[in-house]
Amino acid sequence: MKTSNLPDIHTDFAQWYQEVVYRAQLADQSPVRGCMVIRPYGYAIWEEIQTVLDKKIKETGHQNAYFPLLIPESFLNKEAEHVKGFAPEVAVVTHAGGKELEEPLVIRPTSETIIHSMFARWITSWRDLPLKINQWANVVRWEMRTRPFLRTTEFLWQEGHTAHETYEEAHAEMILMFEHYVDLAENYLAIPVITGRKPDSEKFAGADITMTLEGIMQDGKALQMCTSHMISQNFARAFNISFQNRNGELAHPYLTSWGATTRLIGALIMTHGDAKGLILPPRIAPIQVVIIPILKADSQEKVCAYAQELADVLKKAGVRVHLDLDDQKTPGAKFYEWELKGVPLRIEVGPRDLEQKQVVIVSRLTGKKEVILGDTLERIISQKIKEEQDALFARARDYRNKLWFKREKLSEFTQDLETKGGFYQTGWCGDETCEEKVKAAKGTIRCLLPEKEFAHCFSCQKSSINDIIIAKSY
Repeated sequence: MKTSNLPDIHTDFAQWYQEVVYRAQLADQSPVRGCMVIRPYGYAIWEEIQTVLDKKIKETGHQNAYFPLLIPESFLNKEAEHVKGFAPEVAVVTHAGGKELEEPLVIRPTSETIIHSMFARWITSWRDLPLKINQWANVVRWEMRTRPFLRTTEFLWQEGHTAHETYEEAHAEMILMFEHYVDLAENYLAIPVITGRKPDSEKFAGADITMTLEGIMQDGKALQMCTSHMISQNFARAFNISFQNRNGELAHPYLTSWGATTRLIGALIMTHGDAKGLILPPRIAPIQVVIIPILKADSQEKVCAYAQELADVLKKAGVRVHLDLDDQKTPGAKFYEWELKGVPLRIEVGPRDLEQKQVVIVSRLTGKKEVILGDTLERIISQKIKEEQDALFARARDYRNKLWFKREKLSEFTQDLETKGGFYQTGWCGDETCEEKVKAAKGTIRCLLPEKEFAHCFSCQKSSINDIIIAKSY
């Protein structure tokens, strides 16, 4: 049987990650620096994420729309913090149609400006609110250091944008969508997260509040997975979005935005993968079960027919199943391929299994084999899918908890932050001077927690305003 020759996950995590992306056929390199081609299997994972999230978005009263890729440069300049935050990453079109453009066009790094320019047309009265729009799109940010799925020049995402009559309604919207992201991360991607508010230095450019989900990867680094922003009235003023309120007065609406990207695929790889490659949570796996017939010349037709019957039973039950009938590969080569691609469950069927009307089920997570009767397959697979999902989350949660430390002083964990990573919970006075000391230690404040266990700042003797999480990050 072919064995994995991936780089060692413990000693060369970065190279292991790259190899899994390319060998599992999730993506390929593009001729354009920093861009990637998402291959069918990688895109199928994104489609599963889309399906879950799009349902949540529509069930909460949002409508999908589409806005232009090209944005007038003057739009980006209308909100000072926004343009400052994105200026280094912006790609600009200056020539088109064989001549120089009168006004340069920005390739969207995000769509607040173009969407809010339309909100200004569409909102005139309190009766037009709330306005809840979502867009599935691509964006371009000219990243200097790229890595497939985690940080690329072009990536896919959804970006929600809403307008509300009151601050309270907008704040509730920000929290609502944030909670849906938490549900997606933990109950579908099987990734336990720490949640909280970003410090001002890390919040979205132009926002009042940014809420974040932070996951811990197997190399001890934090990954920002999804964010939800309270834009408040900053962009409303900049784009002159106003409406007649219930008292007949002109007012600005309160705005939110929130987004999730193909970075989530990178999070899946780095949270769950092992020495054999990718491990996918069943609820998000494009293929939940792969059936591999063990073919012998004298029984090939009958075994394939039996395998097809099993596949039909599972498909009818709503299981995403693939029957691998490739007769050019050995069973061992197939085992290697589907383990590399992280399919949660494998069913092996050979001549003896046909005689006994049984199958062999193999768990990708544990490698454990189990023989069951064929007529119990639907029930057992349904049970196994839930067990595999729960076990994967529990394993990731245990790992996260093992790397979640509580320390009073930065000096107590500076070395550990560099060598083994992890989440470090501590107190903070809120002063930028103390935050700079974290950056000097090659860490960042990932989020402010709602609880307060530490009385004093990690650096000075001032009172702590909040507990925070410090980590090295991607």
